Amino acid sequence: MSKVKYRYNPETLSYDRIETGLKFYLQRIFTYTLFSALMGFVFFFGYVYLIDSPREIKLERENARLLSQYEVMANKLDQALLVLDDIQQRDEDVYRVIFQADSIPNSVRRAGFGGVNRYRYLEDLENAKLVVNTAKKLDGVMKQLYVQSKSFDEVIDLTLRKEEMLSCVPAIQPVSNRDLRRTASGWGWRIDPIYKTRRFHEGIDFSAPTGTEIYSTGNGIVKSVRTSAIGYGKNIEVDHGFGYSTLYAHMDDFNVKVGQRVKRGDVIGWVGNTGKSTAPHLHYEVRVKGRAVNPTHYFFQDLTTEQYEEMIRISSNSNRTFD
Repeated sequence: MSKVKYRYNPETLSYDRIETGLKFYLQRIFTYTLFSALMGFVFFFGYVYLIDSPREIKLERENARLLSQYEVMANKLDQALLVLDDIQQRDEDVYRVIFQADSIPNSVRRAGFGGVNRYRYLEDLENAKLVVNTAKKLDGVMKQLYVQSKSFDEVIDLTLRKEEMLSCVPAIQPVSNRDLRRTASGWGWRIDPIYKTRRFHEGIDFSAPTGTEIYSTGNGIVKSVRTSAIGYGKNIEVDHGFGYSTLYAHMDDFNVKVGQRVKRGDVIGWVGNTGKSTAPHLHYEVRVKGRAVNPTHYFFQDLTTEQYEEMIRISSNSNRTFD
């Protein structure tokens, strides 16, 4: 038989009997169990969401290490871009200038990748912005390296063909003119002998008797042989390759035909007075990539420094042309 327990009640100044039956114990068990379960849930969720597990700590360390590596990679890519910019600048300002190669515009060198978003698969990463920027830099470096490698392939080809190029560049005077006495009107603004108006003279005139031999100033292929009663009269154009071409105008007769290969010093015709001409002479032009340039700069195999300065003086003094 269970013992009867009492508890003093200060309000009534008497002892109240404490129930200790089965129902009482079941209630207490239920209460303790419910409280323990609630505390267990609290501790469980606190542990899960507030306290990192060893595995999570390890993953966080790996993520931090990867983030640091991405930042290092981005910095190294920035340095690589600076080096690449320097290489590209040298390519434009030195190598391509030496070999008269066409410039590669920045719009080609730094062209992006069009079409769909190629970095969409990276946008759901935790550090998406850094990862995408690094990927873009890497793609940009790869594209610029590809363009630069193609550029160097072209420069190497020009280097291997340097001897051929040097033999093709117009480098002598088109008529015999050792004493420079045949130098007439040069490059620049002149008074037209027919119309008496000011116009730009895109070549140099050599005064010489009809029948004086005219020489090809560099190796090349005869591009055209034309006859006209006006303008240049009888004229020849020679394509020297590598962007160079020369024009010989107001000739008396030809010694070549279209498609014929010529070498520097070959006689291609004779001085005349055909077309828009006021006296026997040769009008000679040098063109680089289709644009007329001052022919005086291309007599370096014929002239000494003193002779070059004298030719500049003589050709600049004349205010009129023969054509």
